[in-house]
Amino acid sequence: MVMFDSLNRHFLPNYGCDWTHAPNFKRLARHAATFDTSYVCSMPCMPARRDLHTGRANFLHRAWGPLEPFDDSMPAMLKKAGVYTHLATDHYHYFEDGGATYHTKYNSWEFFRGQQGDVWMGQVADPKWPDGVGFQSRRGQFLRQDTINRTFMRSEEQHPQSRTFESGMDFIRRNHAEDNWFLQIETFSPHEPFFSHRKYKDLYPHDYRGPLFDWPDYGEVHETPEEVEHVRKEYAAVVSMCDSKLGDVLDMMDELDLWKDTMLVVWTDHGFLLGEHDQWAKVHLPFYEEVARTPFFVWDPRSGVSNERRKSLVQPSIDLPVTLLEFFGVPSTPRMQGRSLTATIATDQPVREAGMFGVFGAQVNVTDGRYVYMRGTADEGVGIHQYTLMPTHMAHPFTVEELRGAELSDPQPWARDLQLLKISRANPDPNGNQARPWKNSTAAQTLLFDLQTDPGQLHPIQDSAVEQRMIGLLVGLMRGNDAPVEQFARLGLAGGSAGGHAGGCPS
Repeated sequence: MVMFDSLNRHFLPNYGCDWTHAPNFKRLARHAATFDTSYVCSMPCMPARRDLHTGRANFLHRAWGPLEPFDDSMPAMLKKAGVYTHLATDHYHYFEDGGATYHTKYNSWEFFRGQQGDVWMGQVADPKWPDGVGFQSRRGQFLRQDTINRTFMRSEEQHPQSRTFESGMDFIRRNHAEDNWFLQIETFSPHEPFFSHRKYKDLYPHDYRGPLFDWPDYGEVHETPEEVEHVRKEYAAVVSMCDSKLGDVLDMMDELDLWKDTMLVVWTDHGFLLGEHDQWAKVHLPFYEEVARTPFFVWDPRSGVSNERRKSLVQPSIDLPVTLLEFFGVPSTPRMQGRSLTATIATDQPVREAGMFGVFGAQVNVTDGRYVYMRGTADEGVGIHQYTLMPTHMAHPFTVEELRGAELSDPQPWARDLQLLKISRANPDPNGNQARPWKNSTAAQTLLFDLQTDPGQLHPIQDSAVEQRMIGLLVGLMRGNDAPVEQFARLGLAGGSAGGHAGGCPS
């Protein structure tokens, strides 16, 4: 499984882009089924990875955090069943407080340092700041560390992405003759900042004479058209680097004739806005298609389907764990909501009528593949809670102030009937983790889009019949997820019950 981070499908030739250099993604399509209706589930980074382990949506119960003691873990289940699992990654969030229980679920793992602001190379003196640091000065220590890290990546071979893929290739070369193994090659790229080396930048010549600018803020676009074009081409350069490393995997599949018995999955956790909707990045605004609809490719040697497209609605972050368990003959658990994609890969057999996605505390979204319904907060006075036994944010535990007044919940069916800490989102955190940018008025709106007539999501529609149908789908999915009753109240939806509902996601 090759996993990228923040890969916008609109930058791939497989999905209609005609100006990026990505020949290996084209080559991949000739070997695999290409999915056209693939959506995120929980957002962003670690919530998506919790989905990947557990096969269920977690964003209605808690925000960013570690795997919980009661969670099912697909890699751990494979390991227990005798399938050797290995993780090669440069995704540094695995090694912060809020992600530190994921990598230990594999038999073995390797981590390559230096992406973004990873606190990697120690240096007391301030680095030489890049020209035009004013673009990025708000990041302070984050930018300082990234600037230091880059000085130790002067060649492509030193880039963490290169080292991650090199490690994956080494694992394959040493173990390809063995049976029953699962390799996860996971890179943080093309996540911001968009740092690449000259050979990839040279693929995108353009007349930009401004200061260093490869790390846009999360927010509205205030830059000039020239600056926006520059950032998009800096991003494209990293995409081309991703394409090159993907080519190494395809080369090894060819060299070792792995196509005959080895599944290959290529996907991303989510996309990224690069000026579309006059916005940068993700999470602080509605999950438009550039973020929510993702590239997804699978080669399954059992069906041998290649160079074909699939229209069925899928959600890789929850469907892949079930699919991979099934591939190795390991039963999934009743708590998993994802669906095996084996028949979908083979014949485009549908696995769901609708899919739900979002981030904790913001809009809750549902799509049937044609319509996207974004349900905003209807009652700001409704308090919501995080349900957890691992009270940890991205980089540090919950504070004492946040934990004051926490209580034990009723037994939760989705958590093996355990009582969990029920922590109010309203409790103050001095570090600002609860005052997130998605609490703005835009993300609180309720919006309905028809992708058939408006694929760019530029014109929300009013259609009461469609809205009522989408509400019905959303309520069913939320109930199947055992969503807390206060989430229904926050969204102004009938259908919540204090006891929740056991079982999987309704089809």
